Amino acid sequence: MSGTPVRVAVVNDYEIVVVGIAGILERFPDRVRVVELDSGLPVKAQVDVVLYDSFGQAQGAALDLPAVLGTADARVVVFSWNVHRDLVEASLRAGAAGYVSKGVSGEELVDVLERVHAGETVLPPGEDETEGAFGAWPGEEHGLSPRESEVLALLCQGLSNQQVGDRAYLGLNTVKSYLRTIYQKLGVESRTQAVLWGVDHGFRPDRVRHEVAAPPADD
Repeated sequence: MSGTPVRVAVVNDYEIVVVGIAGILERFPDRVRVVELDSGLPVKAQVDVVLYDSFGQAQGAALDLPAVLGTADARVVVFSWNVHRDLVEASLRAGAAGYVSKGVSGEELVDVLERVHAGETVLPPGEDETEGAFGAWPGEEHGLSPRESEVLALLCQGLSNQQVGDRAYLGLNTVKSYLRTIYQKLGVESRTQAVLWGVDHGFRPDRVRHEVAAPPADD
């Protein structure tokens, strides 16, 4: 597409997540412009599209778009590793205009943002869950997969196993399996030890907002 770049706000409670996504989008300055990075809601800047990263966040029917948007007049795209059909449909019913898998490339993500800004509703092509490695996440440097990191992040928010499963659209046995793997990778033996480790390693939500200055106008 040509013309004015799409103004994008990247939203997630974890600063490492939003900064990682912004770094990838900044490779396409003629197509998208990141104007706000939010690890606290609602969006404040004037934007065209809000990219809502679902890591550790409410999803599906629990997605509260008024809380995300505030007074912003923008369309919302959910960015997730989980593209289960029920979750995608629930997000659309909650008001999202697009849903994209973290298995996409940076260019594919930009294409989705442009299409949503143009008025399309964009959905993932399939419903297989993906363990894409887009951007960054807490615990990556310690060998935790994206899904393992998300489970630990939800634990650090004080959620029970059942609540973790509900939030992440995982079965209870799957949550328990992830916890066993997490304990092994971290060298801990209990939930309390895992939470303490997480608190010390960036798994508590941040509350930081960065409004990105617009580049100077061309002469």
